[in-house]
Amino acid sequence: MSVHVLTTGYWPTYPPMDVKLPHELNVYQDIFKEFYLSKYSGRRLMWQNSLGHCVLKVEFPKGRKELAVSLFQSVVLMLFNDAQKLSFVDIKESTGIEDKELRRTLQSLACGKVRVLQKTPKGRDIDDKDEFVFNEDFSAPLYRIKVNAIQMKETVEENTSTTERVFQDRQYQVDAAIVRIMKTRKTLSHTLLITELFQQLKFPIKPADMKKRIESLIDREYLERDRSNPQIYNYLA
Repeated sequence: MSVHVLTTGYWPTYPPMDVKLPHELNVYQDIFKEFYLSKYSGRRLMWQNSLGHCVLKVEFPKGRKELAVSLFQSVVLMLFNDAQKLSFVDIKESTGIEDKELRRTLQSLACGKVRVLQKTPKGRDIDDKDEFVFNEDFSAPLYRIKVNAIQMKETVEENTSTTERVFQDRQYQVDAAIVRIMKTRKTLSHTLLITELFQQLKFPIKPADMKKRIESLIDREYLERDRSNPQIYNYLA
């Protein structure tokens, strides 16, 4: 098990997605959580299940394979260690995966290029009454196979909403960078302040959004415009 610990605010906001992990995976999460919190008190770990991925070793009648899959694909496939046939409703109850995400996951496993599961009745869409079985006839020339997820198309509204959420998360870092620069320099022109911000910030940001954050800091009396030249800012201690 390998874990990437990311600081909130440096990364986009991901919607929390619940999943009932099998015991084998739950144990490792608990071990890591205990280890991490013993090193860093006061921190909180939030597992981003939608970003996890696994390698499963699978015993097919025609030979052993390794499947590179997402965490959700992995949780679904591991149900077939203890069951011959499962309905969509059975899988939904056992995994706790959100409806739309589960349909997408099952599509990738039973309707994509790599069909590890077989679906009854056949078809591209996942229906509430569909049933799934482990594909005993599966074969492939490669030993390790990547099972690609079915990509959902993001609407213009969703894209705009995501962009706004990301900026909301990052605006505190922009504010902190502006204050840090101005505290050191005391007085700075708008152009030089924007240039220094571009050098310090590790993520892309529009000049218009920077200007909004500067205006916000002026309103909160961290900075002021110079009386003789409105293009120059002074730091207020």
